[in-house]
Amino acid sequence: MSTLIQHCSVCGGSSFTSQTLLWSELIQQWELSAEEAAYIDRQQGTLCQNCGCNLRSIALAKAILSALGSGCTFRGFLATPRSWFTRVLEINEAGPLSRWLRGMPRRRLVSFPEADMQRLPFPDRSYDLVLHSDTLEHVADPLQGLRECLRVLRPGGWCCFTIPIITGRMSRSRKGMPPSYHGRSDLVDEGFLVHTEYGSDAWEQVMQAGFEECRLLTAEFPSAQAIAARRPLRS
Repeated sequence: MSTLIQHCSVCGGSSFTSQTLLWSELIQQWELSAEEAAYIDRQQGTLCQNCGCNLRSIALAKAILSALGSGCTFRGFLATPRSWFTRVLEINEAGPLSRWLRGMPRRRLVSFPEADMQRLPFPDRSYDLVLHSDTLEHVADPLQGLRECLRVLRPGGWCCFTIPIITGRMSRSRKGMPPSYHGRSDLVDEGFLVHTEYGSDAWEQVMQAGFEECRLLTAEFPSAQAIAARRPLRS
């Protein structure tokens, strides 16, 4: 059973518009049913008319707010002292939410694959919050990528991220399968090559990487989920 979004976690808006973004070749590569293609389309193509954030960004904002214990919108959170002092590592721009993240003075943006998520160029315990959005599926060894996120977090810090999740199936590697790319139908770029298609067991990699807690937040089910994972306080 699906639920439709009512309010934007970023700005509080309540009006949304949708457009179709998936193309037939990608639908075939993912072996998506019509229903699955429709909700993945909503994840990427349904936008808040007020702030322009798509469901993916709204879900990520919801995960960040949950992790940091804020009960307001993300816009409201940016006016609080905690947002000013939180050390943030953003790996790739987190879609439309990235322009809001610029309001956090201690945020640092790096680009994948130039900054290799499997070998992050930062010391241990450097950040309070690590963010990435629809990036992990492009990492050749996603478990190592999550372990690196864990390493650069302070004890008790959070990694919040989104991945495209097909809720009715289990995750699978695309190793040995024809190459599949996200972005545009005409795009052939190794940075957009998909290594993992995620299903309902996506949380298992989070725990295998060493995180102590894994929360699943939804902006709209099954269209848009985000994960908030906490590093143990003692580790």
